[in-house]
Amino acid sequence: MNSQSYSSTEQMEANRFRGYRFYTETIEVSTMSALAFFEAGQEQYEGKRMFWQNREKSFTMVGLGHAYVLTADDYKGRFSSIQKDWKALSSQLVNEETAVQPVLFGGFSFDPLNDQPSEWRNFPQAYFAVPTFQLIIKGEQAYVSVHLITKQPNSFMDFEVLRKERDRLIHGAQVSEPKVYQKPQVSEKKELKKDEYMRSIGKVTDVIRAGEVDKVVIARALELRFKEALAPASALYQAANEQPESFLFGLEAGEQFFFGATPERLVKVEQQRALSTCLAGSTPRGQSVEQDEALGQALLNDSKNRSEHQYVVQMIGDVFEEHCSDPRIPQNPKLMKIRDIQHLYTPVEGKLKKGSSLLDLVEALHPTPALGGEPKLQALSLIRSYEPLNRGYYAAPIGWIDAKGDGEFAVAIRSALLDGDKAYLFAGGGIVADSTPEAEYDETWVKFRPMLRVLGGNLHDES
Repeated sequence: MNSQSYSSTEQMEANRFRGYRFYTETIEVSTMSALAFFEAGQEQYEGKRMFWQNREKSFTMVGLGHAYVLTADDYKGRFSSIQKDWKALSSQLVNEETAVQPVLFGGFSFDPLNDQPSEWRNFPQAYFAVPTFQLIIKGEQAYVSVHLITKQPNSFMDFEVLRKERDRLIHGAQVSEPKVYQKPQVSEKKELKKDEYMRSIGKVTDVIRAGEVDKVVIARALELRFKEALAPASALYQAANEQPESFLFGLEAGEQFFFGATPERLVKVEQQRALSTCLAGSTPRGQSVEQDEALGQALLNDSKNRSEHQYVVQMIGDVFEEHCSDPRIPQNPKLMKIRDIQHLYTPVEGKLKKGSSLLDLVEALHPTPALGGEPKLQALSLIRSYEPLNRGYYAAPIGWIDAKGDGEFAVAIRSALLDGDKAYLFAGGGIVADSTPEAEYDETWVKFRPMLRVLGGNLHDES
């Protein structure tokens, strides 16, 4: 990255980091529990921790502390701002690591133009951090990196202090007894603005029937209260146990913690190969194998869900045509079955064109029709007008990018915002011409189910 040529705009960005040095050192360690490493940073780095594990469980990342934070609030330029800053910061790397790269981890808000009141007080429109201590687990190998980003010319002593802290964290994670967390006890469950949500479905359906848009996703929120504040490590522990087939993510911003177990990859880039997932159309799992197969087959044959799914395939396919050569898109969807839900699923892949990047794809893909609607801009405008909440980071891109430009972003659904003794859960569905408020309301309960399991809340139809 150091040898890349810069445009004049990029040169100006790089100048912002002139005088900085980005020091990194990586050691290989015995494989340890990623959650134990996350917990080891509880006392010193609470509010500045991050967690990521891919669906395949082949890549896990834990970050403790902030070596550097990148934020952006400009709704038009937030993706390019993060991209340029990270490129410029990475160009200050002093030493090249071969085993693993420094990682920038974070996410974007769903819609910066939504001006409704928000619980997301600690989360700017884009929030990314380079961790001070980074654990990467790839297969059977584990690596811990120290990152120091500084303007100080003589930083040997500072780095030596970080080495000692790294060793303390590794020791704490390796020798601690694995904790077993009990399910949190929910003292209250509240549906937020349910009546406004139900009315919004009717209003949006009228707009769709008038031919102004094809589809709009409308979401709603639940608030859970607990008997005591819930620790982020406990939330991740429960999510890992309850939803093992999903991406697992967590991002702290001060005393707030956004986490989730999402089935949906937005996009992955590895050695210039890009991969995305079209995920739209859902139905519950069956109580028996026969019922499960019947529900899945009905989903494959359902015209409403197939139509919703095709919007997503078309949009993601168009983005890949623009940014990738040789895009590959299967003709028919398959079923993705996770614990509580089965989805229609189509993978899309291609080779990145010269000049296109992971964050270019993230910007172009967000939001897919599965989370926003179609056409995109009209759907976003209707969501602002009718949806009775501010989504914050719900349904938005969250993930990581390394210093070489590889990385992966997921869509932050099946997620919750922890805030002390409260949690806010979100779920939505695609509204089309024949949607009804009652059916959409029932569908949101199916989508609330994974996080309700994680957080100990009963479903609406359970005592």
